[in-house]
Amino acid sequence: MSPKARTVYRCTNCGAEFPKWAGRCEVCGEWNTLVEEVAAPSGNPTSRAARRAGGAASLAAGGVAVAAPRLRDVHGGEDRRWKTGIGEFDFVLGGGIVPGSVVLIGGEPGIGKSTLLLQVAATLQAHEHDVLYVSGEESPLQVKLRADRLGEGAHDVALLSETNLETIVATADSIKPDVMIVDSIQTVFTSDLEGAPGNVGQVRESAARLMHFAKASGTSVFVVGHVTKGGGIAGPKTLEHIVDTVLYFEGEGTVDHRVLRATKNRFGSVDEIGVFRMHETGLEPVANPSELFLGDRENVSSGSAVTALLEGSRPVLIEVQALAAKAGFGTPQRVTTGYDGRRLALLLAVLDKRAGLSFASLDVFLNVVGGVRLQEPAGDLAVAAALASSVYDRAIASDAIFIGEVGLGGEIRPVAQTERRLAEASKMGMKTAYVAERSAQGRVPKGIRTVGVRTIRDLFDKLFA
Repeated sequence: MSPKARTVYRCTNCGAEFPKWAGRCEVCGEWNTLVEEVAAPSGNPTSRAARRAGGAASLAAGGVAVAAPRLRDVHGGEDRRWKTGIGEFDFVLGGGIVPGSVVLIGGEPGIGKSTLLLQVAATLQAHEHDVLYVSGEESPLQVKLRADRLGEGAHDVALLSETNLETIVATADSIKPDVMIVDSIQTVFTSDLEGAPGNVGQVRESAARLMHFAKASGTSVFVVGHVTKGGGIAGPKTLEHIVDTVLYFEGEGTVDHRVLRATKNRFGSVDEIGVFRMHETGLEPVANPSELFLGDRENVSSGSAVTALLEGSRPVLIEVQALAAKAGFGTPQRVTTGYDGRRLALLLAVLDKRAGLSFASLDVFLNVVGGVRLQEPAGDLAVAAALASSVYDRAIASDAIFIGEVGLGGEIRPVAQTERRLAEASKMGMKTAYVAERSAQGRVPKGIRTVGVRTIRDLFDKLFA
């Protein structure tokens, strides 16, 4: 740390600055909001007071005028992307790695982040892109054992077992790799701050300096961040604002597939997903996620319905399962997996009021197959159909799909990009699609028949007449 550099403690809630740490901010009264930061070098107090007294005209004192080119004169490498050779990974990034970009990959511990990035490093190295893998959590022997499982391609990747940020940046500056992977940001620390590695100040300062290094050198940096119990990446929320791309690696411990989801991407569309299947030799991309989530539908029982979600620009078919059984206790249960419990309560009220289907004495269990989260309203119609199918104990045709939003009045509303969803359904062998009346009047792909429904009661009349 330079002689004039100093550290301060700033409140993340109100921005107040203090010379030492305290448990409670004296300005806003919030607890545990003071974090350590590197303050600007202290200058002459007299000159600072003079600048404040001089108003806006004195704010430029000490600055240097630089050239401001026209946007048409700026030439970049946006069209120059590096392909990793892993199709699903390149798809989520928007077509490949942009030189000089910073990508944050978050996920729960043990989900497979290190395995995925080591595979990416191996394929990049095979395509003659130098990669530096910085491991702060594992020893070189542990990384080598993982590389042995992935194959010979990972053995050519340069490995640095280091947690000091200054050493990492100096090594990368001397090697000048095309891509640098830092695993993980919670273990990296800078000696300019006194806090322990992993605290808010260290994480934010380390990420900011890695961002500066990437932009200045043109090296693409991948940063690994663990996810907290609340579902956010450990560290401040500003960490996601600093980087160019934020990817979340999701998956349940009971299933063998993982989902890579883009929540922020300055070089591509957001909400794109890539699906991988976990094997002993690493992660294998799944080119057709609908086939994985849909499974075998030859012997379908009651309480099952299919819908089409739109994950970014990719339509994915998933199965919704519902079970309505007589309640064994005084208060019926409402159990959901992969679906919002409040949305289920809303649909149950609509089915009771608008379709005469009461669940007051029934336990309701709802499951979205494959560990997928059903968040968009396009799946409302499938949930309603699955619930009614379980109550009537009558199976729905295995080649039927349901796409539509259910309103509080029981009306069926159209959803965005229905044609793309129907095209995916037709490709997966679906023959009949129940959609809103307005959606049924649009263009329909070959091989599938649309049935327009106006209300939820209209749907039940056509399904269980």
